[in-house]
Amino acid sequence: MFSSRQTITRLILAAACCTAMPVHAEALNQAIKADLATTEAAIRSQKKIDRVSDQTQKLLEEYRVATRQTETLQVYNRYLQDLLESQQQEKLSLQRQLEEIETTQREILPLALRMLDSLEDFIRLDMPFLPEERGQRLKKLQQMIKRADVTNAEKFRRILEAFQIENDYGNTIEAYRGGLELNGSKNSVDFLRLGRLALYYQRLDGSETGYWSKEQKRWEKLPDHYRQTIRTGLRIARKEMAPDLLVVPLPAAEDAK
Repeated sequence: MFSSRQTITRLILAAACCTAMPVHAEALNQAIKADLATTEAAIRSQKKIDRVSDQTQKLLEEYRVATRQTETLQVYNRYLQDLLESQQQEKLSLQRQLEEIETTQREILPLALRMLDSLEDFIRLDMPFLPEERGQRLKKLQQMIKRADVTNAEKFRRILEAFQIENDYGNTIEAYRGGLELNGSKNSVDFLRLGRLALYYQRLDGSETGYWSKEQKRWEKLPDHYRQTIRTGLRIARKEMAPDLLVVPLPAAEDAK
């Protein structure tokens, strides 16, 4: 391959030779033309090679880009596959949960009804303390269980709450005032409840003191010497004095069964 400057130099030398040697001018001209044609062909070939080289370089770069994109897409596809499998497992888990919820919804109301019946029996067989409060609570639950605007979950929660209240009664002492029929007439008395162990009453004037007999299922009078003890117990339950030991009559072990 020759540069343009080299070609011009050769042409000038050839022309000089033609001037000096007219006899060989025709042959020289033909050689110059042939050489020029060769040079032009070489230039065209080089340009073609340059174009092919540029195209090859461009294609190589495109190949590298495509290879990187392919690797990236393969990694992303593996991620999507793992994600899809995870979503399928989550879908199956949700379907199982929905089936379990439907089963629970069908079973929770009958369970709540049975619990409500048990609560009613428990209150009826228990010591007769706070009869109005406990009766009202039970009545509200019996009305609520029939309401369509209350969810089964809320019904179940309210029944459990009532059971918890009943359970707490066994761990506390309490003094409250209420009515009690004595000698055929209704009287206001003070009640003293010691957990579910014993339940006492005392007339407001202190003239009579008694307790609930679990064995006889009725109120029994206590001797007068228990009057002060029960009064002290009432004051302790009302937090009017510090806790202290009380000597009170308790049901026998066989009575408490």
